[in-house]
Formats: sequence, structure tokens, C-alpha cells
Amino acid sequence: MDIPANSPALASASFQYNRGSIVMSGLLALAMYAYLSSNYGWRQGALFIVGLAAGIILYHAAFGFTAAWREVINTGRGAGLRAQMIMLGVTVLIFTPLIAQGELWGTGLRGSVAPINLAVICGAFMFGIGMQLGGGCASGTLFTAGGGNVRMLVTLAAFIAGSVLGTWQWEMWQGAPGVAPFSLAAHYGTAWAIIISLTLFGAIWYASTRYEHRRHGGVKNDRDVDRAYSLLSGPWTLLAGALALAAVNVSTLLLAGRPWGVTSAFALWGGKIAVFLGIDIGGWAYWQRPGLSNALEQSVLTDITSVMNIGIMLGALLAAGLAGKFSPSFRIPLKSVFAAIIGGILLGYGARIAYGCNIGAYFGGIGSTSLHGWLWFLAAFIGSSLGTKLRPVFGLK
Repeated sequence: MDIPANSPALASASFQYNRGSIVMSGLLALAMYAYLSSNYGWRQGALFIVGLAAGIILYHAAFGFTAAWREVINTGRGAGLRAQMIMLGVTVLIFTPLIAQGELWGTGLRGSVAPINLAVICGAFMFGIGMQLGGGCASGTLFTAGGGNVRMLVTLAAFIAGSVLGTWQWEMWQGAPGVAPFSLAAHYGTAWAIIISLTLFGAIWYASTRYEHRRHGGVKNDRDVDRAYSLLSGPWTLLAGALALAAVNVSTLLLAGRPWGVTSAFALWGGKIAVFLGIDIGGWAYWQRPGLSNALEQSVLTDITSVMNIGIMLGALLAAGLAGKFSPSFRIPLKSVFAAIIGGILLGYGARIAYGCNIGAYFGGIGSTSLHGWLWFLAAFIGSSLGTKLRPVFGLK
């Protein structure tokens, strides 16, 4: 039905938008895309757009890993966890044959595969605690901070500081006991890797529904919530968010040649700040690796992960404006600030020693059929359970 231009209904509908944040994020996004494309090539500009889309998706679908896991722990409701299984399942179906092919349109493709060792267990466990105290995971911290949550800016700053600590002690963790990287696809072939992965996703789905049914007498899915959904202003269903984030990861693989990551950029940002402050970190083993030795001297805009992270924050700012929810509050309880600092440091340190975060290790690792992703998931979920128990100590719900 068409609404007249002078209709009160139209005025009411348009009033909900935060025009200032929409205009600001839109102009910044256009300027950033134009600058990246002209100075660093079309691929870097395209990756920024993928990050921008990820920010909108994460905000509108409220697709957080932290709250979904906490919901399972606190109430037994598993809709968010089951959405993650859909996201992972779609990713594995597309990733596995692409990575096996090794190249597409001249771009080499590789998965996210890492050792299965004590560093993954300890780092992911720390990350799980940090998720609940800091209030978000890696992607969650970015999209909530970009959407106007001031407390999450504190978490982000601590996340960056923790990442620098992780790079300082990175060499110490390289000798952690464990076994070599193990990829299902490399050992069993593409078809069996997909079958095994889908079976594991199905098992988690089944266990989640049985557990929820036992606690509540039924299963509550995202569509059972009585609310209106909107493509432009949100919210989106968890299913829509799961499928859209799978598309983000696939797009990243095709454009960057490797799965989506988030936290390596935090280490780079923190490293540049450390250099600016006169701290000599060039001799640390972490920064002497190929590809990172010159990163401290180059612009952050040459770094794929940094460009995508900036896109996520701008996308979340745009989404918050479209939803009419951009309203920063600087009144944060002191206990909550302490939790954000502790949580952020654990997030940053844990991600550096565990070969990634919920995006790079969990999403990217499992999507690449790497067993370290499953180990990361188990350790992080246990840590998240402990972090959930600690939240009331800091006055967190």
C-alpha cells in the first residue's frame, strides 16, 4: 500500500531513523571505498564492502556468539547455537571444494588450519571468559562498538592491549605440547570431510534441541518471537544472519584467498601504538614472521583484516542509524568498566596464542575442516561457562 508523502504514518516511520549516523556512516563508507580502490586496488575496496556488509548483518541479526552461548548456559535455549551450526554447515559445503581446488580466477585459496595443542586450549579458554566479561567476542566487540555502545569501546581498547601482550609472549607458546595441524579434507578427502562435519553439526543441533526440550518442554526458535522483521531497519532472523555471514566468509575467501579473520588487526593496531610510544617490538618473534616484518611500517589500509574491521564498524553504525538505535550512553558503572578491561585483555591475549578468535579459529577453522577449530570451540565454551558465572560479580546481568 502506498503512503502519501504528507502522511503521519510516513512521518512516524521516518522519525525512527537516526539521520546523523546514517549520513555520517554513508559518507565515510563512500570516501573509504573510493580511497581504497584508487590507492590499493579494487580488491581492497571490495573487501571493505564485505566488511561493511558484515557490520550491517551482525547488527541487524544481533548475531553474537557470546549471548548465544550464554543463553544455552543460563536458560538452555539454543536457537543461537543452532543458527551457528547452519552457518558452519553452509560454509563447509562451499569452502571444502574451493580449498581443495586450491585456486580460483588466479587467486590461491587456503583454509585456516593450525596445530592442536595446549596453546589453543588455554587461549580459547581465556577468550571464552573474556567474551562474557567483556560483553562480546571479536566480531561482537566491533559491531556493538560501531553501533554506539560506549562500554564496548573500553572492551575494544583492552582487546588491543591484550593482543599486544599476546604478541610479546607468542614465542613462548609455540613450544606448547600438542600435535600437528589436522584437516579432515586433507586426510579423508572432500566428500568425507563434508559428511563428517555435517554429522557433527547435526549432533550438536540434536543435543541442543533435546536439552532445551527437557528444560522447557518445547523448543523455541527465532521465528517464535512476536516481532516485525525489516530488511532495511532490522531486526533480521537468526537464519538470515547465519546465511549472510556464511556469504561474508565465502566472499573473503574468494577475494583474500583465506577465511575471514578479525583479531590480527588488533595486534597490528596495538603494535603501531607501541612503536609510536617508543617501545621496540620489532625484535619480538611474532613480528619477525614473513608477511609481518614490514607490517609495522606500512599503512593499516594495506592490511586486509584492518580494512574489513573498519568496514564492520561503519556498517554497524549505519545499521544502528537505520534501526533508530544509535544513542551512546557514557554512564557506565565502575564494576562494568573493570569487567570490560579484564575481559578485553583476556580476549586479545587468548586470540593471539590460540591462532584466532570466534571468527578466525571457530568459524574459519571449522569451516576449513580443521580439528583445531573444534578444540577451540570446546575450550572456549567451557571458558564461557565460567565467565557467565563470574558476570554477577561485576554487576552484569
